[in-house]
Amino acid sequence: MLILGSGSPRRLELLGQLGIVPGAVRPPDIDEDPLPAELPRPYCNRISRQKVEAVDALADDIVLCADTTVAVGRRILGKPQDAGEAAQFLWLLSGRRHRVITAVCVRRGDQVWAKDVVSTVKMKSLSNTELNAYLETDDWRGKAGGYAIQGPAGALIPWISGSFTGIVGLPLAETANLLRAAGYEGL
Repeated sequence: MLILGSGSPRRLELLGQLGIVPGAVRPPDIDEDPLPAELPRPYCNRISRQKVEAVDALADDIVLCADTTVAVGRRILGKPQDAGEAAQFLWLLSGRRHRVITAVCVRRGDQVWAKDVVSTVKMKSLSNTELNAYLETDDWRGKAGGYAIQGPAGALIPWISGSFTGIVGLPLAETANLLRAAGYEGL
């Protein structure tokens, strides 16, 4: 059985693009706070691995987990707690390039396969009107960095380099390869 270790409706939709419907969805409950001085890419990989290890599964089940992190330099932008923090994140991203890192882990028994994908995203320079209009959509809620490229914030993103599905939250080509490596036969 394939178990998706995520409560993200976006990851479920992305798996559906591959024709995959997991047998179960079991979001793990782990502490996602960065360690002191932890860099974005190692952080993202650590969280993804902790998630896959925290999901209860039988020895022959395949567990899929991922973590997406938005990074400006060495700074990790998590999910904003409120509209004020979302505004701070968006002002920081405004007119700049930043990285979106998605780390994927697949576990079967004691074996773990992992891959991370780093994409570069440019956000346009935001006006007060654009920022406030976006905040009013509430689309920033529960989104790393305070935005989701596949929603209304897509109008704020003129350029990307990398994996669009990785930016959304699950890089499909890499995920398919990891699932094949773990022996998943539904591809």
